[in-house]
Amino acid sequence: MRLSWNEVRVRAASFAKEWRDAAYEKGETQSFYNDFFEVFDVRRRSVARYEEHVARLDNRSGFIDLFWPGVLIVEQKSAGRDLGKAYGQAGEYFDALPERDRPRYILVSDFRTFELHDLDDRETVSFPLADLPGQVEAFGFILGVQRRTFRDQDPVNIEAAELVGRLHDALDAAGYRGHDLERFLVRIVFCLFADDTGIFEPRDILYDFLESRTRPDGIDLGPMLAQLFQVLNTPESRRTATLDEEMARFPYVNGDLFDEPLRIPAFDASMRKKLLDACRFDWSNISPAIFGALFQSVMDPGERRRQGAHYTTEKNILKVIGPLFLDDLRAEFERLKARKDNRRRADLGRFQEKLGRLTFFDPACGCGNFLIIAYRELRELEIEVLKELHRKGERQLDVLAAELSLVDVDQFYGIEIGEFPVRIAETAMWMMDHIMNNRLSLEFGQTYTRIPLETSPHIAHGDALETDWGDLLAPEKCSFVFGNPPSGARSSRAQPSAPRCGGSRPSAERAARSTM
Repeated sequence: MRLSWNEVRVRAASFAKEWRDAAYEKGETQSFYNDFFEVFDVRRRSVARYEEHVARLDNRSGFIDLFWPGVLIVEQKSAGRDLGKAYGQAGEYFDALPERDRPRYILVSDFRTFELHDLDDRETVSFPLADLPGQVEAFGFILGVQRRTFRDQDPVNIEAAELVGRLHDALDAAGYRGHDLERFLVRIVFCLFADDTGIFEPRDILYDFLESRTRPDGIDLGPMLAQLFQVLNTPESRRTATLDEEMARFPYVNGDLFDEPLRIPAFDASMRKKLLDACRFDWSNISPAIFGALFQSVMDPGERRRQGAHYTTEKNILKVIGPLFLDDLRAEFERLKARKDNRRRADLGRFQEKLGRLTFFDPACGCGNFLIIAYRELRELEIEVLKELHRKGERQLDVLAAELSLVDVDQFYGIEIGEFPVRIAETAMWMMDHIMNNRLSLEFGQTYTRIPLETSPHIAHGDALETDWGDLLAPEKCSFVFGNPPSGARSSRAQPSAPRCGGSRPSAERAARSTM
């Protein structure tokens, strides 16, 4: 199990005490960072390497002191050296790296001081070694826990789509097609995400397992993946005692994601390489909402045109859900937050309960982009409420994040005519849930994951024009209807007495037309 933040802080205090006299770059760097990663219960050699050679843009060679591809560059100096120059040197290494290996973080240190640069959020944290216990959350990315910045058309999302597309094309060309291929790809993408975000522990166990336990010619890769899917669908208490110990390290996932038996694909060396290339990619920076683009990258273009599939950007989704419900909820929270009376706390608690009762319905949800973004924004708002209810100086160390959150994926409903996007929508919702659980963990100092998956979004496979919507969600329980159906983008505020969820779109007190 992953360490709690309190346990990490205890380890960090011991580390800071042990290394308080370190001073020499050449003789102590590697031992220093081996121990540093152990603070987070991560073996340095499983994620990063020392003295990585890089050809700089000025045609001179250089060596990165510690390099974690796609995640971290460390430039270490002896005590008292100029960290500004160290950062400049690390920047030269960054520029010389291929795009796929460029990290989000640069750490420079002289043993006495840490200076961590987040290149995505353009934030820098600087502190002395002795203060490490209070700053461990800044290194949450080592555990797969980090704050996320979402941007439309981020190159990292496009590259991920291309990697999945190459694997799809190779499997399709080999004759592995249809339903089995679609379900297989969704499972693989979930595993890739899980391997880099703390669902699988330690990080990169999927990559290490596939690289070390399967043959280079790929002949045993398909059966090995089939067995892994069975393991992910089996509680630890029901697994056989003779199960390979490396495979036994994978957690029970549930959620029906790995439930159905699939035909076993036959891999060759080239196909195995494509899967390992996808494993090497850092999936922790992927936006689950970009799953729509992933879907389109592997979907037949003719089918996409015929069915009217359309990927809607996060920016445009926010233009819809803002005036529909989010702006009002945020305004209500701000009014409660500003109050000074003795009922403020109780009313904030009731507001959080309200958030946990709302329901959201997209009758033509595609890959779930509207549902995913709405869920993310609702969880973000709930976290702000929780921060008011449990202010930092008043928080009890024994408050578990699992006892705090009331908003869950089962408040979200959708209908989609294609089976493949239904599975993508479900999986992407679970991915976003994990990201938001990580955010909650960072705020409250307790590690929180919803694994095994016990709740699911309600995504029905069917034609919204022929399906009785009330069979999925009763009209009186429907809070909001939104989306981007093929016949025209419309979003509606559903009223308990107004929506008709059987056979036709709900009437609405207020409608907002998107700009997609």
